[in-house]
Amino acid sequence: MPTDFLQLDGKHIVVFGVANRKSVAYHVVQEILNAGAEVTLVVRSEFRRESVGKLLPNLPILVCDVEFQDQIDHLAAALSTAGRPLHGMVHSIAFGDYSEGPKPFHETSREQLLRAFDVSCFSLVALANALKPLLTCDASVVTVSISTTRMASENYGFMAPVKAALDSSLAFLAKSFSKFSEVRFNAVAPGLLKTSASAGIPGYVDSYLYAERATLRGRAVQTGEVAATVAFLLSPKSSGINAQRLVIDAAMEVNYFDQRLIEGFLNMDSTPSEEKPGV
Repeated sequence: MPTDFLQLDGKHIVVFGVANRKSVAYHVVQEILNAGAEVTLVVRSEFRRESVGKLLPNLPILVCDVEFQDQIDHLAAALSTAGRPLHGMVHSIAFGDYSEGPKPFHETSREQLLRAFDVSCFSLVALANALKPLLTCDASVVTVSISTTRMASENYGFMAPVKAALDSSLAFLAKSFSKFSEVRFNAVAPGLLKTSASAGIPGYVDSYLYAERATLRGRAVQTGEVAATVAFLLSPKSSGINAQRLVIDAAMEVNYFDQRLIEGFLNMDSTPSEEKPGV
């Protein structure tokens, strides 16, 4: 008989961030449901609850806008009333206001940066604190970051420093919780994905196509691959992994000087040097 490798059968996991079928969180839900987990969803609004309810009709769905502490407190109370401990939490929440289009990083507004930090980073801290009494002693908390926060992509802009703060918070949350538990905090850090959220980033499609060419295999990272890694981090099989970020980029970071990419650039850059300004 096949073995239950992930050992998630019967484990209760709360998942934040399902929006549609392209969401990382949606793919995570499919993975852990297939492994026998019991899932509670948390979405941002009543509108989202209605749409996600049609997508995943058999799962309980709660509403919590993480920008408001009273809603976080209400969520904790609602989960507590259900009387079921949490063996895992998936934090797949991010927000960046790109309504003004791309602009230099030094022109980022205080409002843009602080709101992005609040929703995308501090929410993990706030939720961990609020749900602390419900998490089992060896629960696993997994968030979604990005493969690198050091590649200064101009169109991604202020979100990269926010994700860097999210990555850093893992160590501090793991340390804090170690005083009274073995709760683990880790992140998956994927390369560029084809999601609805990413579609709102200016110039994302071009970056995505370049990233696909830069992978060793010449194929982009798939959302399902990210979800499978989240499922592993949620499982007892990853019990020795804590305060880490697992990069899932199909080895893009080692391949920036691939000959194909260089030749492609040289072919585009065919203007004779004497015609180039400044040469």
